[in-house]
Amino acid sequence: MNAPITLPAGVTVFERGWLSANNVLLCDEHSATLVDSGYVSHQAQTLALVQNALQGRALNQLANTHLHSDHCGGNQALQAAYPALKTWIPPGLAPEVLAWREDALSYKPTGQTCPAFTFSDLLRPGDCHRWGDMDWEVHAAPGHDPHSVILFAPEHRLLMSADALWQNGFGVVFPELVGIAAFDEVAQTLDLIERLDPAVVIPGHGAVFTEIAPALALARSKLAAFAQNPERHARYGTKVLLKFKLLEWGRISKTDFCDWALQVPYLSDLHQRFGQGHDVPTWLDMMLAELARSGALEMHDGMLHDT
Repeated sequence: MNAPITLPAGVTVFERGWLSANNVLLCDEHSATLVDSGYVSHQAQTLALVQNALQGRALNQLANTHLHSDHCGGNQALQAAYPALKTWIPPGLAPEVLAWREDALSYKPTGQTCPAFTFSDLLRPGDCHRWGDMDWEVHAAPGHDPHSVILFAPEHRLLMSADALWQNGFGVVFPELVGIAAFDEVAQTLDLIERLDPAVVIPGHGAVFTEIAPALALARSKLAAFAQNPERHARYGTKVLLKFKLLEWGRISKTDFCDWALQVPYLSDLHQRFGQGHDVPTWLDMMLAELARSGALEMHDGMLHDT
């Protein structure tokens, strides 16, 4: 059995299920800062976790590593609960947040939901922030998302890697799903993480880990396989989008689920490019069957069940 990983004082990780990204609370005597806020359907749980940890203190700052719905879906609820909350986002999509353009923010294209929120300032690559009584460097980390950042505390060699590196891989390379080359950016971000040389990684999903070299090796192996066979990545991305929505609903009729899928722009685009000549219902059946074989869902009497 592995020994528990000790984090610096003032650092609390809320490890969430896969529908919500992990949240990291950084506290010192002056302020409390939360990094990422989970998915909208878990917003009450996010707020409860934060309030329980703060024990009556205010949450002063909120930072998002990127603006996918599972990382910022709790922003609105936190801003309502803490009216003086200062919110930081990466600069790339700031105009889209100001105008709340759900198409450009990926929520409509992926068929996901994120309540509108505001921001106070930008989390610019190259900047450094004093949160949790330690300095956090902001580094650009494109690939999974063109505008994502990762946060590194050099004094403790502690990295918040968002979806750029997990212990078992990395997040779907979303630009590739719409025909924009980004595998090279994933590789460059992995190289950046290696240069930073973290001792401990807090990933966007999954448990905190210290076995950095094996994680990087596995991520590079998966990346090479995707780059060699983009269709393999497209199938993976398709199944992630389907599984994410089933995680949200838990149980739904197959008919209603497929009706939803037919309206999702990313899925329509993926079918057009990687459907291998199958009509949409057949292609969706194939993807759902693959999820069922992997144990990610069960089908009974016309109903889909998340597992």
